[in-house]
Amino acid sequence: MQMVTVGRERANGENFSHSLPETPGNIDVPAPNMARVHDWFLGGKDNHPVDREAGERLLARHPAVRAAAKADRAFLRWTVRHLVEAHDIRQFLDIGSGLPTQGHVHEVARQVAPEARTVYVDNDPAVVAQARAMLALDPRTIVVEADVREPVRLIDEVMASGNLNFNRPIALLLVAIMHLVRDDEHPAEAVATLVAELAPGSMLVISHLHRDPRRCDAPAPAGREPAAWAIARTEPEIAALFAGTRLAEPGLRPVGDWLLTTGAIAGIGADDPDRAAVLTVPVLCGIGRKD
Repeated sequence: MQMVTVGRERANGENFSHSLPETPGNIDVPAPNMARVHDWFLGGKDNHPVDREAGERLLARHPAVRAAAKADRAFLRWTVRHLVEAHDIRQFLDIGSGLPTQGHVHEVARQVAPEARTVYVDNDPAVVAQARAMLALDPRTIVVEADVREPVRLIDEVMASGNLNFNRPIALLLVAIMHLVRDDEHPAEAVATLVAELAPGSMLVISHLHRDPRRCDAPAPAGREPAAWAIARTEPEIAALFAGTRLAEPGLRPVGDWLLTTGAIAGIGADDPDRAAVLTVPVLCGIGRKD
């Protein structure tokens, strides 16, 4: 595996000013927040000037990070629609969700199945509070504060919310999150613990920063969550996260391949300056089914 620096310190739920470039001077402004930076990367409006400035500085160091955010979101949108239409999934558990904006899970699912239910999970109290305010009038979509590195507690919190029926299939979405979990935090075990609680017919969706050992250049970071680093893993290491599920076609593939094969690239406009880069970001994606 390979560690890729994307900030100054790791953010474990602390103030995210510690995980983004500092704002010059001693101006009394909100600290930059990676969830809002990500919203800006996707063309959203739920961000502040300090977030946009931090995003610009992040792009200066890691030019592919915005393209990776767009690639992951395009993959996520296509996958949610596909799971609703082709697999009759009506429940979604999105971990490391950030803000529920820019065509997020609940919006895409409801376009096809108005009865769909979504639970968003994030470990940042500020993000959780803002997301809850955005979704206050939506009884079918809720936000839970929990951490994927504590999967037992996470499941307990989600079950306690009562929004999902764990006796029915659920789509577990781990998009751009597991590469923020170190090896000594046992990412494969965390995923296995989550999958074990799902009913047969449930689906596991993962996108993960990829390190190709055949290449000598370092991959660019990708992610939806704030962190000072991301861990790029090899294809076998990422495939191990799907233990207990059966990979669906076309298997574990680069996100660019997914977008081209499925036509999801159409969701990224021809005039988008990141369109070409989206197809080459070093991210692997896969969908597994629990039988």
